[in-house]
Amino acid sequence: MPSIFKLSYNPQAFRTSLLVSLSAFALDLLFFHIIIPSNIEGINVIVLSILYYLILFLIIRYSIEIYIKLYLERGVKKVLDELNEEILKDTYDEKDLEKLTLNLIQKARERTSEINVLKDQENYRREFLGNISHELKTPLFTIQGYILTLVEGAMKDKKVRDKYLKRAAKGVERLIAIVKDLDLITQFESGIKTVDKTDFNVFDLIDNVFELMEFESEKNTISLKYDKDYIEPIFVNADQERILQVLTNLVVNSLKYGIENGFTKVSVEEFNNDKIIVKVADNGEGIDEQHLPRLFERFYRIDKNRSRKKGGSGLGLSIVKHIIEAHQEQIFVKSDLGIGTEFSFTLQKSNSKQIES
Repeated sequence: MPSIFKLSYNPQAFRTSLLVSLSAFALDLLFFHIIIPSNIEGINVIVLSILYYLILFLIIRYSIEIYIKLYLERGVKKVLDELNEEILKDTYDEKDLEKLTLNLIQKARERTSEINVLKDQENYRREFLGNISHELKTPLFTIQGYILTLVEGAMKDKKVRDKYLKRAAKGVERLIAIVKDLDLITQFESGIKTVDKTDFNVFDLIDNVFELMEFESEKNTISLKYDKDYIEPIFVNADQERILQVLTNLVVNSLKYGIENGFTKVSVEEFNNDKIIVKVADNGEGIDEQHLPRLFERFYRIDKNRSRKKGGSGLGLSIVKHIIEAHQEQIFVKSDLGIGTEFSFTLQKSNSKQIES
């Protein structure tokens, strides 16, 4: 027998059809076999017929509505039952179709969001692998080229040999720098690397950075200075070596993309009662707003060709971010293309009001 006649496959439809049929039979019996034959005075057959069909319409209407509701409930519940246990951890009220539907929509949105996150992570992984392979490939091929040239006969020429060995050594140094930076980031992310906090005067640290970068700033004809004269010391509680690395990376970045006869200014301001904020600002090339959200990603470069000519591993800002986050502090960046860039980060004030230097 064809499946269409197997009513047991859909008991709701069978019960609904049975209810409508019995209702129609009962109304027909009442109106046309009891009331009309009784010849009750004043009874209008047309009015009774209209009333009969109106009541029958209401019975059919509500029977179908109940059937559809039950049918949809079963369908939604079936979909939910086919989902994994994580989605079924909530208790659903099978009698509440609206709740079932809303829960299903919510779970579908969550799944869509998870899928989008996974796609973003996959894109980031693919881009990261491409970037790191390029960063490693460039110095490796450089080293290979110089070594092969020496092996093929240039070794005998002392002048050429010394020059090529020095260039190969620079390539090795670049590879070591990339590996060390990656290792440092990995240690911060895994929690292996921690910060060793001490109290120190932040201006002593800034002066140290200015001294370290004096030659580089003169070479780029960019002045390193404070935004104003600071008389009183400001003591902070942080890892002095790591904050030195943060400031150095930010100043190096500022000098690298500064303009001729430009400036790099460092300022220290109150952030709140417990923290200060250190700002490194310049009047350099500036950064387009679209790049700002990704600026702290590993190997992210605004202009790949321009950045590689300037040197560096492409990990400096990522390291800065990880060091600041390891201190449980915040880092900010704002920039206007053609006007300049300002990086800033917070530091915890020292509890000691006065410390002997």
